[in-house]
Amino acid sequence: MPPLPVIPETAPFTPEQRAWLNGFLAGLFSRGPVDPVAQAAAPAAEALKPLTILFGSQTGTAESLAKRAAKEAGRQGFAATIMDMAQFSPAKLAQEKNMLVITSTYGDGEPPDNAKALHAALGAADAPRLAGLRFAVCALGDTNYIQFCQCGKDFDDRLEKLGALRAAARIDCDLDYEQKFSAWLATALAALASGDATASTQSEIQNPKSEISTESSGHSRKNPFPAPLRGSRVLNAAGSAKEVRHVEFSLEGSGLAYEPGDALGVFPQNCPELVAEVLNVLGCDGEEAVSVPDGGTTSLRHALTAHYDLGKPSPELIARYAAPASGGGTVTATAVMHVIDVLLARPETRLVPADFVRLLRPLQPRLYSISSSLRAHPGQVHLTVGAVRYEAHGRVRKGVCSTFLADRCAVGATAPVYLHKNSAFKLPADPAAPVIMVGPGTGIAPFRAFLQDRRASGARGKNWLFFGDQRAAVDFLYRDELDAFRRDGCLTRLDTAFSRDQAEKIYVQHRMLEAAGELYAWLESGAYFYVCGDASRMAKDVDAALHKVVETAGGKTAAQAADYIQALKAARRYARDVY
Repeated sequence: MPPLPVIPETAPFTPEQRAWLNGFLAGLFSRGPVDPVAQAAAPAAEALKPLTILFGSQTGTAESLAKRAAKEAGRQGFAATIMDMAQFSPAKLAQEKNMLVITSTYGDGEPPDNAKALHAALGAADAPRLAGLRFAVCALGDTNYIQFCQCGKDFDDRLEKLGALRAAARIDCDLDYEQKFSAWLATALAALASGDATASTQSEIQNPKSEISTESSGHSRKNPFPAPLRGSRVLNAAGSAKEVRHVEFSLEGSGLAYEPGDALGVFPQNCPELVAEVLNVLGCDGEEAVSVPDGGTTSLRHALTAHYDLGKPSPELIARYAAPASGGGTVTATAVMHVIDVLLARPETRLVPADFVRLLRPLQPRLYSISSSLRAHPGQVHLTVGAVRYEAHGRVRKGVCSTFLADRCAVGATAPVYLHKNSAFKLPADPAAPVIMVGPGTGIAPFRAFLQDRRASGARGKNWLFFGDQRAAVDFLYRDELDAFRRDGCLTRLDTAFSRDQAEKIYVQHRMLEAAGELYAWLESGAYFYVCGDASRMAKDVDAALHKVVETAGGKTAAQAADYIQALKAARRYARDVY
């Protein structure tokens, strides 16, 4: 075995980059047979401690954080190797010594697609003992969902039950994860380096003495770009029950570049009528000075408009308004939907503005799948946004960002935006590979980008789109564009399912089953299978249909079909962008 490679001092890298590369290379070579001569020839690399960083990621955030963790681990003397959970088995886990687990949760507490197999295997009766493993878990989630960070909690619990030793307490991160993640990483790496177990409590992790700096340059989530709105138009025809908009922003001068499959983060503002109602119930004129989440002060009106979430109330707000008081209604977590509901249930409870805003969640950006290709639209980014409007408990409710884009962001005005990379939802590297896309409703967004990009790049691979909505006459989104894609040969096949155009509802999964033989033939020829849209029903129904396609057209048992589809996921030929 040759000596372990070490990046020379003369190489054109910064000291930090050189340290990370040395750690990465040492991690790769440390998995082979140990050669004493090679060890003697490279004592500096030999001293690095192996560390595996496992990620479970649906939209790319956990994978991005895993890369950051590896870079920092390399600086601190670890030989870090990043591993996709889809390519990792419990048997392999039993051979590891030091591990960081970074995983998101989506839907009703479900693991990301690439984590499902490992998640299930660790919960099986025959899961191996992990007595030699020391680990720490970072769980990513969204407190708007009941099963907050459930996947990370599951991994943390199952690893411990299998005999692994927790080196640092699990951290549960909400959408604004930067500070917590940096603190957890510093604590976990220190614990793994020292050999201590359960080095700190979760409260200590949340309040670190020092933090790892988050390197960023240019525009990012922390430094969004004020993107001018170029245009916004309704895609549905008159008579539709929906309002789906095509929204275009300019990125000129931003330096931002994206790929098909990425998402755009948009920082919205709350509805001014809702802000006015909250101020009225509070008995405030809106000019009161209050603090904002990222530091500094502003008026209460501006803070409620641009900095605080007036949607789902925080547990702290519910608890404060549920305290005993004379008269008034009852406030419980299940009895309210939005902050205004809490205030109206107990109008006699008055807080000073500074105390009130401390009980609110920060207003978070919303992510939208990008529906354009930079090759086709240089300097622009397009979105396909369904405006959310409904009535509940006698009140008209509005989606914060969707109606911000539809009603309150005028052409020429700017909105703060940033790019969110999604390496798990990308076109095949081989331009000749076939692509199957399932995107009903607004789920068509990334596939418009896929088709634009493949046409602009001259990719030779066949493209098949399944699209569906309610009625063909009024809900056939981008119909003219799709017809043009078909005429020029970019779109090889288009199957549509309009559920309300006949007595029996027909959905995209039904069209998949009707075309089972050809669909399976495409998969056998190396096709990539993509799904975008609703996670709660559509994505599950499409997944079930895909299993049935492999069973019937492939002549497989249910277990064999499951293995076939798991192999697609492991090869990144089955990807989902679901929400």
